[in-house]
Amino acid sequence: MSTIKKIGFIGVGNMGNPMAANLLKGGFDVSVFDARPETAAAFVAQHGGKAAASLADLAQGADVIVTMLPNDQIVRKVMLDTGGAAAAMARGAMLIDMGTCDPTGTRTTAEALAKLGLHMVDAPVMGGVVFARDATLDIMTGGSAELVERCMPVLKTMGRGVTHCGSVGSGHAMKALANYINACALINAIEALTIGKKFGLDPKMMADALVPMCAGRNHPIEKKVIPQILTHKYATGMALSFIAKDVKIAVDTAHAIGAAVPLGEKVSELWNDAVIKVGAGVDQTEIVRYWEEATGVKL
Repeated sequence: MSTIKKIGFIGVGNMGNPMAANLLKGGFDVSVFDARPETAAAFVAQHGGKAAASLADLAQGADVIVTMLPNDQIVRKVMLDTGGAAAAMARGAMLIDMGTCDPTGTRTTAEALAKLGLHMVDAPVMGGVVFARDATLDIMTGGSAELVERCMPVLKTMGRGVTHCGSVGSGHAMKALANYINACALINAIEALTIGKKFGLDPKMMADALVPMCAGRNHPIEKKVIPQILTHKYATGMALSFIAKDVKIAVDTAHAIGAAVPLGEKVSELWNDAVIKVGAGVDQTEIVRYWEEATGVKL
């Protein structure tokens, strides 16, 4: 496939602005478009490049269109609605969608573009504006290996690492799941800290103590999922019922002091149900069987 030289970038807001700026620094010919013309004009005044008069103008002659937009519906609108970018793109050109979108919607968009002879890669990012500015975003991609390889020079100009997750839509799925894990972990930590504070523990002491207890090499992904669950060893040495008991103690403590513990209550319910359905004496990591049975998939 041909080398990518000309890029049209749609959405130069807080994240898109520094990302598009790094593409300019990387030597690409960049034109920008934004729903607010003044935002595109401000980008050009700050970084250079060109502000396109319309989506069709942006797409004319572009090897790649990059979108940094709020959702897949907006991506489809700017690409496929009347006056959208897709109609003006040359056959074989590509869309790289770098926003956080619904992966099923992404596949719908890819199918529609394919009928026009256009390609699509989804490439959502992890990291905020600071990482966008210094081009250290972590990027997850979905699409054929050939397409991902083709757009690698573009992606590496904006990020420090690129992970190919699978077929189109897979990058968006991985991004959503990563944020789901992070969102659960944040609530989990806040809930534990507030219970501890109400019990009389110092929040800073708890946070410092939790780093060696729960982060790094003791994080469940690193300590249990990768070495025990994915290898099917299930040999941490801790019985499933013991973890269920410890979670119950934490929840009972919260109840005793009148602290809110909605997440803990649900987690305790799940572990207790797993004790019944999976077994009290099996390894704690065999709780995975609870989800495997419920979803019909095997990790």
